[in-house]
Amino acid sequence: MERLTAKQNEKIKHAVSVRDSARVRREEGLFFLEGARLCRDAAVNNVRIFRAFVTESAMEKYADYADAVLSAAEEGYIVSSDVAEKLSDTRSTQGIFCLCRVQDNTADIQQINPKGKYIFLENVQDPSNLGAVCRTAEAIGVDGMIICGGCDIYNPKALRASMGSALRLPIMTCADAVSFIEELNTTDMLTLASTPDSGAVPVTEIDMAAGVVCVVGNEGNGVTDATMSACKHRVTIPMLGRAESLNASTAAAILIWEMMRK
Repeated sequence: MERLTAKQNEKIKHAVSVRDSARVRREEGLFFLEGARLCRDAAVNNVRIFRAFVTESAMEKYADYADAVLSAAEEGYIVSSDVAEKLSDTRSTQGIFCLCRVQDNTADIQQINPKGKYIFLENVQDPSNLGAVCRTAEAIGVDGMIICGGCDIYNPKALRASMGSALRLPIMTCADAVSFIEELNTTDMLTLASTPDSGAVPVTEIDMAAGVVCVVGNEGNGVTDATMSACKHRVTIPMLGRAESLNASTAAAILIWEMMRK
């Protein structure tokens, strides 16, 4: 297996560019993973690993993880500790990194289960929020997540916050929230737009026994007016305290729970 010891190696520089740039990820169809568990999750969940980079110490300390990753990778490299520090986006690296191939996840109405439950994120900017919602969605058991605008799901911080859920949960992306909501409205699915407006219907009073898509909006501005108008109902989370709104990931968690509880 080839050893890479120079930080300026072209393969290392390329990996860093994928890690740091949404544009590069989009143009090259690649994303970056760091960490023994996250990289192993990619390997065992049939994510196509293009290149794997592993330190010698990681091969000893995380032998099972490293073996799974290197076996699944198209190309595998041993890297020095200096190179690992260059690749790392964390405070203390475990020494296992991957470049993975992005699968086509363009939203298609044919992929939606009309009896399923979906959380729809519109323009969510914080990668930690995005990853947290993904983790909650998988844990509670929704059928999938739809993303329009905002942060890239393949942002390294979002992937870490998801704790591997982003590699397992069905995730779709769409370019136009209104058009996709309007398509959903032609089915028997219930489309809901969440809002802190107390004049909206309390989410606890909505019948969500059938298929549901619930939209959570941007951290500062919420769901856009156009998307709000396209949805069949506006819903709100009843609050007794003095806070005007909830964090996006917290709101999404409550809405997901209500969808699945009913």
